[in-house]
Amino acid sequence: MRLKDKVALVTGAASGIGKEIARTFAREGARVVIADLNLDAAEATARELNETAPLGAFGIAMDVADEAQVEAGMAKVVATAGHLDILVSNAGIQTIAPLDEFDFGKWKRLLAIHLDGAFLTTRAALRQMYRQGTGGSIIYMGSVHSKEASLLKAPYVTAKHGLIGLAKVVAKEGAKHGVRANVICPGFVRTPLVDKQIPEQAKELGISEDRVVKEIMLKDTVDGEFTTEQDVAEAALFFAGFESNALTGQSLVVSHG
Repeated sequence: MRLKDKVALVTGAASGIGKEIARTFAREGARVVIADLNLDAAEATARELNETAPLGAFGIAMDVADEAQVEAGMAKVVATAGHLDILVSNAGIQTIAPLDEFDFGKWKRLLAIHLDGAFLTTRAALRQMYRQGTGGSIIYMGSVHSKEASLLKAPYVTAKHGLIGLAKVVAKEGAKHGVRANVICPGFVRTPLVDKQIPEQAKELGISEDRVVKEIMLKDTVDGEFTTEQDVAEAALFFAGFESNALTGQSLVVSHG
């Protein structure tokens, strides 16, 4: 098992990509902390994982954009599991609108979750990892929008580009402590977040939902296929299980080309 005896904190892990990463890490021997805004959902996911997880999992409530909740959550991780080896900063939302009509409050909320959340969880993780002196891995959930842009997604594209910059800084600062930082950049994954976007984009662009999928979401893939949650989880496992600083400060696109 590639993550035997490791402790991994995954944010936004009660559903979707985060849940699949948590499941994969548990299968590979990690004790997984399911952090989510919805505590009931986090605990339900932990119970599900505990049916097969060797080290067990547990859920905590965490609004990643709330400093006090992040600090309290990290304290609970350490008190319960004893240490922290892996952080997956995965929590995120999406809001669709033309830039000239974008609500400022929605802009700030999206950036707070994606960027403030990444900063706050990273800072808490680094403090713990530095104290331990045993290194660690920080993985950010970017997007193909970390590399390019799409219509109607200004704050999301901005935030996902920002995560690459943050990871590069963490890679440099964390190197002497054995802490690595990398970014996964998935293509479109058929999660509730993406399913919600399809009719929204169809309405804004005046085209059918089928055209949104074929001509916007999947038009640049090699085979017209969505990326799967398991594809992304395997990339996370690769980053988490890579033990040297030879792989840090990098971004990996997982998108069917």
